Amino acid sequence: MTERDFARDLYPFLYPAEHAGGSEAALLQSVRQSTLDKCAHVVALRTEMLAEHDQLLEQTAAQMASRFSQGGKLLAFGNGGSATDADDAASDCMAPPLAHWRALPAVSLPSDSATMSALSNDVGPDAVFARQIAALGARHDIALGFSTSGNSGNVLAAFDAAARKGMYTVAFSGYDGGELQRAGNVSVCFVARREFVPRIQEGHATLWHVLLELVQQALGAAPEGAH
Repeated sequence: MTERDFARDLYPFLYPAEHAGGSEAALLQSVRQSTLDKCAHVVALRTEMLAEHDQLLEQTAAQMASRFSQGGKLLAFGNGGSATDADDAASDCMAPPLAHWRALPAVSLPSDSATMSALSNDVGPDAVFARQIAALGARHDIALGFSTSGNSGNVLAAFDAAARKGMYTVAFSGYDGGELQRAGNVSVCFVARREFVPRIQEGHATLWHVLLELVQQALGAAPEGAH
């Protein structure tokens, strides 16, 4: 199924030629049904991913909590929409949404625009995150990388650099996992098995927030709602 097919299924009102002559009520019903269908797709994806990765999430959280306990920090990275996922991950660690959670040291590598632009211009875009990892990374740190395709050159290079330092490496990918799944240079790879980028990113966001909650629990925070 192509991205246009996905878009037509989820947003049919964006294709007026296919709904010519329809009334305003019919258009509103189309928008309503499109919204409900989108919600159903997202809920199905989240349910599927949590079921698939249940044990892996707990194992990964335990490893991350151990690294944080030893003074490690999280270095997050990705391109485009995945860069905003990296920003979100770092912010969630540094400014946790729940008062009883610990603030955890974290850096979003894409947010350093000066370094990013300098390395892209002077060395090349594939080197940006790897050079940042080389400068900032340490043995007890965690490298957290997002790539919806699983094939982003600078994300793969960053994981190579992190692995050489002995960092714990956590990847989020889409489609069939791509090179991130096959390269063997990451400790764990969570794959959102979809071919539509917005769904992949929603899957990544879901898994990250569950993972962080499990990390906080492993560090001693009570589960949400517990007294």
